[in-house]
Amino acid sequence: MAATKVAKKSIGMPEIRKKAEALGITPGKLKKAELIHTIQAAEGCTPCFGRSNGQCTNIDCCFMNDCLKLQL
Repeated sequence: MAATKVAKKSIGMPEIRKKAEALGITPGKLKKAELIHTIQAAEGCTPCFGRSNGQCTNIDCCFMNDCLKLQL
């Protein structure tokens, strides 16, 4: 069974927008989950935010804390 490490702090929209812009993504009016999915895809990751059903093996993901709280 894989260990799950949860980040202590949620990442806010200003930080998410800044991360998106650094990747050349224009946040526009994208909702949080949509923007995170776009960021994940741009980084070469599976756009899985909010789809983990409380289980995630990607312990290095900066979105993990919010992801585990959310179900899309």
